[in-house]
Amino acid sequence: MSFFQKTKYFLAFIAFSILNFKIADIVRAQNFGPAEGQMGAFNETSGFQPADSSSLGSIAAAIIEAFLGLLGIIFLVLIITAGFKWMNAAGNEEKIQEAKETIFRAIIGLIIVVSAYAITYFVFNAMNWAGADVAEG
Repeated sequence: MSFFQKTKYFLAFIAFSILNFKIADIVRAQNFGPAEGQMGAFNETSGFQPADSSSLGSIAAAIIEAFLGLLGIIFLVLIITAGFKWMNAAGNEEKIQEAKETIFRAIIGLIIVVSAYAITYFVFNAMNWAGADVAEG
């Protein structure tokens, strides 16, 4: 098995592991201990209802968060791979230029991922999909 095939399988394993942990985090029951009563009192007096972890907005937010986390890991792998290529270029200008282009493209991708995260964070908070719903009253 070649190095690239091993790397591909390793990245797939990491991606599925992260997604598995994210899904397990969604279905896990929350227990806040003594703070539970204080949060209940706050919810009653403020008119807010706690977010339901099985709501469509919460599930969509978790999926988007897992996907953007996966893209962050891909960025990290690209940066490490490009740095490794650059270190092993041995003065070959073509390999150095290829490594520089990979780093440049990875940084552009990171900027896009961070922008996408900021936009989705803003939208989900503005639309109040993943957060608390305001009760009528």
